[in-house]
Amino acid sequence: MELFGDLLRGHTDSIILSILEKEDSYGYEINSTISKISDGKMLLTEATLYQAFRRIEKAGYITSYWRDGLNQTKRRYYSITDLGKKVLKEKQEEWVEIKKIIDKFLLKKDSV
Repeated sequence: MELFGDLLRGHTDSIILSILEKEDSYGYEINSTISKISDGKMLLTEATLYQAFRRIEKAGYITSYWRDGLNQTKRRYYSITDLGKKVLKEKQEEWVEIKKIIDKFLLKKDSV
């Protein structure tokens, strides 16, 4: 089963923040990490990824900076802020609660 659209909508920011919580990274590497962790079932388009970066940077959850890459190219790296860590923790707590509720509907064994 591949994961698309509505299943992921609203979780992109949290996924990116969770990756940046571990270490600073750049777009391609973040998308590769998403693909690897999801066993290739999730890959963001470049447009979706960079829209998310702009949105969460504007909100103050991440900052960006330039670092030298291979062949004298520059890569834009992203770093999670203290506010971003706080928001991620809140999103993780919300996920646990929402999952419990949805599980009651989707994994229900008996009738109402």
